[in-house]
Amino acid sequence: MKRNFISLIIFLLAFSTNGQVASVEKSIFNIQTGFLGVWLNNESKLSDKVALRSEIGFDAGYFMGSIYNKTGFFMTPVLTLEPRWYYNLKNRIAHSKKIKNNSGNFFAIKVSYNPDWFVISNYDGISILSQVSLIPKWGIRRNLGNRFNFEGGGGVGYKYYFSEKADYISRENEAAVDLHLRIGFVF
Repeated sequence: MKRNFISLIIFLLAFSTNGQVASVEKSIFNIQTGFLGVWLNNESKLSDKVALRSEIGFDAGYFMGSIYNKTGFFMTPVLTLEPRWYYNLKNRIAHSKKIKNNSGNFFAIKVSYNPDWFVISNYDGISILSQVSLIPKWGIRRNLGNRFNFEGGGGVGYKYYFSEKADYISRENEAAVDLHLRIGFVF
């Protein structure tokens, strides 16, 4: 009887040491930077494969033209909500790859709002039109050690400008492209 009990314990331990369940993390706080900005975000678990990413940060950009003597740089606040479906978590586990901190491939719908609260720029008096964008996209997220990660992805969607406040009539909406490559740190 004692031999059977020990055999059963060893058998159960062998199957319980896998350690990874195909599920996104309950909550992840992350700071990321990329070529054009810096962002603080949280991914909260909605289901085993879906997380809601909420983000606040600064989108950045460059401008030049005949009005300005030199190339301009600006940063403007952005608020983002992005549900993400991590579709390959089971496949990553089956191939002995880690899914810690939501490391995997995802499809998402990014909804961003850039308000005209303030602009940080090397020129005075720069402002933007408040705008909202809706962009379906695909991306990947991978870990670099325990705390660092990188993300890449892109998509094409729609951007709406709140131009009636600025008395613009002709430019109210347009196609929007989101290409991102970021490196981050998980708290």
